[in-house]
Amino acid sequence: MKCPVIDISNKKVGDIDLDDSVFGAPSRPDILSRMVNWQLAKRRSGNHKTKQRAEVTGSTAKPFNQKGTGRARQGDKKAPHMRGGGVAFGPLVRSHAFKMPRKVRQLALRTALSAKQADGKLIILSETKTKSAKTADLVKQVKKLGWDSALIIDGAEVDQNFGLAARNIKGIDVLPQQGANVYDILRCDTLVLTKDAVEKLVERLK
Repeated sequence: MKCPVIDISNKKVGDIDLDDSVFGAPSRPDILSRMVNWQLAKRRSGNHKTKQRAEVTGSTAKPFNQKGTGRARQGDKKAPHMRGGGVAFGPLVRSHAFKMPRKVRQLALRTALSAKQADGKLIILSETKTKSAKTADLVKQVKKLGWDSALIIDGAEVDQNFGLAARNIKGIDVLPQQGANVYDILRCDTLVLTKDAVEKLVERLK
């Protein structure tokens, strides 16, 4: 499929042929859901922790005599049902990550790219090189382009001036093609790919 290519000043500079296997995949909401859950689970710190019975500082002595009080027998004050005791079945430090097959991850990324293309939210940019690293200059260009919420994916490396100018703009994220992921693509409204990014993604996903 053909898609127009524009420059940063919103002028058409040519056309590009998009690979149907990467940008024309059928809709798969189930795959996208699995991938987003995998990404969010992987980024969780998992550092929640409570002290168990063996970790609570306290006496091991019985709180009262076993017999003669008329009360239920008790072990020590660190038992979970005692005030100040350990927590029964509390959370432990652990990883929330789980395995996801590589082919499923590739399919999810193809599906996300295809969804943006089908919705008309995919823009191909010739390049991101800018002479100035000033945020104010890039803000004017972004307003002309109408990008309120956009993810810009460059080639192997992001242009230094463009990266410095874009990092202070609310709603604009910039990533190299290695960092392209389903969650960020779906989270933004507009997906902007450079010509280098398209070539690298096709090589990666075809």
